[in-house]
Amino acid sequence: MMMSLRSVFVRFCKKNLTLNPSFTSMSRKMSSLGNYKFNTLAVSQPTNFVYQVELNRPEKRNAMNRLFWKEFTECFDTIAHDPDCRVVILSGAGKAFTAGLDIMDHSELLIRDEDVDIGRAAFQIKKTVAELQKTFLSIENCPKPVIATIHGACVGGGIDMISACDMRYCTSDAWFQIKEIDLGIAADLGTLQWMPKIVGSHSWVRELALTARKFLPDEAKEFGFVSRIFGDREEMIKEAMTVAETIASKSPVAVQGTKINLNNSRDKSVKEGLDSMVLWNTSMLQSEDVMKSAMAAMQKETPVFSKL
Repeated sequence: MMMSLRSVFVRFCKKNLTLNPSFTSMSRKMSSLGNYKFNTLAVSQPTNFVYQVELNRPEKRNAMNRLFWKEFTECFDTIAHDPDCRVVILSGAGKAFTAGLDIMDHSELLIRDEDVDIGRAAFQIKKTVAELQKTFLSIENCPKPVIATIHGACVGGGIDMISACDMRYCTSDAWFQIKEIDLGIAADLGTLQWMPKIVGSHSWVRELALTARKFLPDEAKEFGFVSRIFGDREEMIKEAMTVAETIASKSPVAVQGTKINLNNSRDKSVKEGLDSMVLWNTSMLQSEDVMKSAMAAMQKETPVFSKL
C-alpha cells in the first residue's frame, strides 16, 4: 500500500531534522553575558533567549551621559550577532525610564566657544550628532525585536530611543515629552523621523514637537504610540516577558526576517517591499525551520530551533 504523502514528509523530517540531545541541552543554557559589562546599562538574561537591557543610572533618572552613547551602541551591536539572544526587553531602573540628555555632561553641544571658528565648530558638532544618531539606529539595525517598557518620565532622547523600538508598553504613571524645542534645538536623534510613521498623524506629532507639552499614556495609546498600558512596572515587565518568550520560541530565521522586512517595507512602496520579500524568501524558504515548523504542527508538538 502506497505510503501517504504526509507519512513520507514526517519520516523525511524526522530523519533529517532530529536534534542532537546535547545540542538541545546546550542551547537551553544561559549565556555568560561576559560581553555585556557596562556602567550605564545592566544586561541580564531572565529566561532562555531573552535579554533585558536596563538603563542603569537611577540616581540621575537614567539621564544619558557621554559614556551612555558609546555603551548603548556597543551593547546593541553585540546583541545583533549574539545567538543566545532572540528578543530584547528595554527598561529603566529606578523611578523613571529616562530624563533624556544629561545636559551637564554635554555642555559643548549647547555652549559655543567664541574662540573657535564657527565653520570648524559646525563640522565638529555635525560629527558628534551623527555619532549620537548611530546609538538609536543600533536598535533598528539589530534584527532582534526590542520591546520598550516605559514607566515614569520618558523625556527628550527617551522618545528617540523608544521610537526606534519594535513595541512600546507603558505604565499608567508614565509620561512623555519631546523636550528639545525648550532647549532651543530641534529633536535630532530620530523622533521627527520615526514617530510620524509610527502614529500616522503628522498633525499630532507636530503639535507635540512644537509645543514640548507632556502627553500621558491614554493619549499615547489613542494615537498608537504605545500598544498597551499596565497598572505598574512589575505587571508590565511580567507581560513583556511573556510576549518575549513567545517570540523567542519561534524560528529566529522567521522572526528576524520579519523585522528586517517590516523596516524595509516601511520606507518603500508596497510593490518595492513585495519585490524585496521575493528575494528574501528565495533563500529563507529553504531554511530547516520551515520543515521543523510543519512537522511540529502535524504532530502537535512544540518545535525547537537552532541558534542563529
